[in-house]
This record gives sequence, C-alpha cells and structure tokens, in this order.
Amino acid sequence: RTGEDTLAAWLRHPATTEEVRARQAAIAELRDLLDLREDLALLGAHVPVGVDFNAVIHWGMLPPLLVAPMARLLAFLLGALGMLSLLGWLLSDWPIALLVGVLWCEMALALVLRRRVLAVVSIVEKSARDLALLAGVLARIERETFASPRLQELRRALDQTGEVPSQRIAQLCNLIDLLNSRRNQMFAPFALLMMWTTQMAFAIETWRRRSGSAIGQWLEIVGQIEALCALATFAYENPENPFPEILEQGPTLEGEGLGHPLIPRDRCVRNDITLNPNRRLLVVSGSNMSGKSTMLRTVGINTVLAMAGGPVRATRLRVSPLMIGATLRIQDSLQAGRSRFYAELLRIKQVVDLSRREPTLLFLLDEIFHGTNSHDRRLGAQAIVRSLVAAGAIGMVTTHDLSLTHIVEELAPHAENVHFADHFENGVMVFDYRMQPGVVRNSNALALMRAVGLEV
Repeated sequence: RTGEDTLAAWLRHPATTEEVRARQAAIAELRDLLDLREDLALLGAHVPVGVDFNAVIHWGMLPPLLVAPMARLLAFLLGALGMLSLLGWLLSDWPIALLVGVLWCEMALALVLRRRVLAVVSIVEKSARDLALLAGVLARIERETFASPRLQELRRALDQTGEVPSQRIAQLCNLIDLLNSRRNQMFAPFALLMMWTTQMAFAIETWRRRSGSAIGQWLEIVGQIEALCALATFAYENPENPFPEILEQGPTLEGEGLGHPLIPRDRCVRNDITLNPNRRLLVVSGSNMSGKSTMLRTVGINTVLAMAGGPVRATRLRVSPLMIGATLRIQDSLQAGRSRFYAELLRIKQVVDLSRREPTLLFLLDEIFHGTNSHDRRLGAQAIVRSLVAAGAIGMVTTHDLSLTHIVEELAPHAENVHFADHFENGVMVFDYRMQPGVVRNSNALALMRAVGLEV
C-alpha cells in the first residue's frame, strides 16, 4: 500500500525538473535490474493488502509507555532471586519463606507496573507482526548496490540511524517470540517467577524508543523504491518508449510520434503535437469517433508520465514542468443533485483556478459546454479559453460546434485549428486517426444514425 500511495502521489502532482531527472536515472537503472524487481514483487506479495502501516508508524511514534530504569533493574533482580530461591529450596535447605517473600515482592511490583506493561504488550504484537512483513523487503534492498544518485540516496537513508533495518526488525521479532513463550505450559510457571512479561515489556519498549521513530522513514523509502520499480517495469516492457527531455523554460510540449500507452502497439496511431509560447492553443474539431478525445487522453497521460519521471509513448518528447487541468469523463450525480453541465462548470472553475498557480497549466477541455445551447456555449467557451491563454496556460479544446473554431482568428497567431476526419470506402466509414491542420469539413452524425438502424 505504501508503494501504491507513493506512485499515486507522483502521478497526481508534477515533480520539479531536478526531481524528474533524478527519477529518470533511477528508473533507467532499475529497468535492467530484473532480479531485484522480481524479488521485491514476490516479497511484497506476502504483505496483505489490509495491513495498516500507518498504525505501525503511529505505534513507533508513541510517547514512552514504560520508562522506569530502577523498576526494570528491580524486576530483573527479583526474577533472578526468585529462580535462585526456587533452586535453593529444591536442591538445598533454603527456607520456603524466602521464595514466598520474593513472590510477594514480585506481585507488588507487577501491580504497580501492570497498567503500563499491559499497554505495551497489548499493542506490540500486531504492530510488530505487520512490521515483520517488511523485513524481507528491506533485507533485499540492503543487499543491492546502486549507481544512480537517487537510489544511492535512498539506500544511505536506510542506514542513517546507524542500524540495519532488517536486523532491527529481526531483533524485535525475537523479543516478540520470547514474550509469547510465556504461553508455553511448561515454561509458564518459570515465566511467572521471573516476571517474564514485565521484563520483555521493558525490552520491547527499549527497542521502540531506540528504533520506533525510524519506522516511518523505512516505509517511505520502501514506498519510493516500489514506485520506481513500477515505472521501471513499464520501461522494461516498453523498451521503445524514451524518457522525455525535461526543459527548464516553457511552457512547452513538443511531441513526435505521440501515442496512447494503453492502446496495443499494432493499433496505436501516433501524432505529432506542438504547444509552446508561440502556439498556445489547439482547437480540435472532427467527426464522431474520429479520435479527438483520445488525442486529449494521449497528451494528458504522456504528460503525467513525464512529470512523474517515467518513459513516454512517443518517438521524442520535449516538455517543461506542466500541471494538467482536464474536463474528460465529467459525470452527473443523483446523490449530489448535479447535472452533467453543472459538474462541468465546477470542473472548469477548478481548471481556471489552477491557471493562476505554478507550474504552468496544460488544459485539456473535451467538448466544452456541450450541455447548453449553441449561443451560450460559444460565448462561454470563448471567454474561458481567452482567460486561460491570457494567464499563460497552453492546451487543447475539442468541439463539434464549428462556431468555436473562430476563436483561433481572435487569438492568432498563438492559436491554430486542427481536426480529425473520416471517409467512406466501399460504403464503410473509415477513420485514419491522423490529426490534420484546419477545420473539419464534413460530419458523420447522420451516417452513424443510419448505420445503427435509425430512420433519419
């Protein structure tokens, strides 16, 4: 779960230029470390999905529950004296009164410490068991030698406390095993006499005070390495996908042979795209099913991958730091009482707000305001696009309403019309999914209606 959360955060939030380059170098190295990635995948498979590592981190950060050095020393001395009294009574002529007296002293000390001892014992077993699941993952990472700066940095961070994490976890597991030995029927009488539970509680609390604060750091490092391995696996399975060139200045998105990574290679049609300070807006018109929305998704997902540090489905991609604001897959809501049009308005408001923040906004607006009449759609869309471009953003807008294509004339030379088209071959509608300059000149809506049997 830690790795999943880390990867999700990387995909949601664009990284800085330096961070992207550091991840690229780490992913390039991990791409070739197949044995390491397979080992981590197998070890990670043993960690149940429901394990709450946040609870483990919380346990490690709890304030001291059992801090009483004199009480620990007294418990040790009483335990040793109890065993010695028992042996003396069994093997020599020591009076049983001595053994009884020691037992009374142990009971008194146990009552004084009972609440704190139970607090330690009650929460440690589950937390330690969950933490033990990471021991194998950490041990595998500790055995690896890395070359890239980011992986070296993560590897060094594991040893910042001067301790080997997997060994420290193994020590905790040994303490838990010793604590649980009190349940053995043969050992239970001796455990009672030696104040075994109290002494193990002190030992476990000492471990937590020494290493508990490092648990969060260990998990964070494992999460980052797992996220890097996920992107490295994508790079390994798609060796033709290059890492993008990350630019300091922008806004720029220049892609050659850009394709959607989830479309099979043999069916993926690639297109070139250029967005920069001189060409800030592309208005994409086209017939139904011709590829307009897929083009927005292609641009968006490759930008997300680029800003996360991963490879992209392209022949070449040059991109400056960008934040995406999109209106794809807007849906209405019965529970919230929102129509699709109102949901789109709220999303566009978020996109406009993003245009005032850093990094530069890449907006991808799909069929903007198609839920209202043509007049309001044209005026609203033109106003929104003008404000986004004026704020320095770059992006694409798809539309069926050809009246929206006239906004290019107003924003020239920083805007351009492009389109996707279809044609008929032997009475069959054919799409080439190629983005072409200019405004689309034909529509296929009526043909599609007839194709499904509607009489129009």
